[in-house]
Amino acid sequence: MHDGAPQFTVRIAETDEDLRAAQALRYEVFVRELGGSGDLVDHEAGLEQDKFDPYFDHMLVSDTSTDEVVGVYRLLRSDQAAALGQFYSEDEYDLTPLRQSGRKLLELGRSCLHRDYRGGMAMFHLWNGLAEYVATHDIEVLFGVASFHGTDPAALAQPLSMLNANHLAPEDLRVRSTRYQSMDLLPPEQIDRRTAMLETPALIKAYLRLGGFVGDGAFVDHDFNTTDVCLILDTARMNARQSRIYTRGSSAE
Repeated sequence: MHDGAPQFTVRIAETDEDLRAAQALRYEVFVRELGGSGDLVDHEAGLEQDKFDPYFDHMLVSDTSTDEVVGVYRLLRSDQAAALGQFYSEDEYDLTPLRQSGRKLLELGRSCLHRDYRGGMAMFHLWNGLAEYVATHDIEVLFGVASFHGTDPAALAQPLSMLNANHLAPEDLRVRSTRYQSMDLLPPEQIDRRTAMLETPALIKAYLRLGGFVGDGAFVDHDFNTTDVCLILDTARMNARQSRIYTRGSSAE
């Protein structure tokens, strides 16, 4: 793929060209790879876009050797959600516990990496960029929907049951699916943690390692061909080891 290890830069999209680059990578991953769709998806131009994009900040990771955008994250702060009139996740989850908390919120979404860059350093740089953003804006709670591929909850019984049994959010942060799909699908003695973790996407596992929780119930999204869970990360509850990623910012290489 490259001569030597790729080098990366992280930035917030500032131009229409930046935004199109993010939408093009999202199209490659969410539409071509995963079979998703949506009202505003532009198949001719190869752009995965929606009505929410103008309100979000779009974090881009680029390979400096090619200037190609190889990773993206979509970020929405409380003040931006106020301008929009909602958080994106409110189409799937009742966010009342978060909204009533009085804490500074950041919604995360549309996270993806180009297939050639998965399992490498690109995700590390995306996390570091996110850490710097969290520090800059004094964010206290991060949340967002994350997806399992497919729309058959029974096929996801192991990971969904494991999340429900071991990682359910405390009541003060426990958002609830608006089209409720129970995740309590197996009795505890039938949950095989190793199998469950193998069937859990890397992004969700990363949140769990940082001390993340899940909301109550999954949401089956037929447009995107996914089963979604709502992940919540409370920076105040993270222990020192877990929060290290949020204190070193972008200085770590």
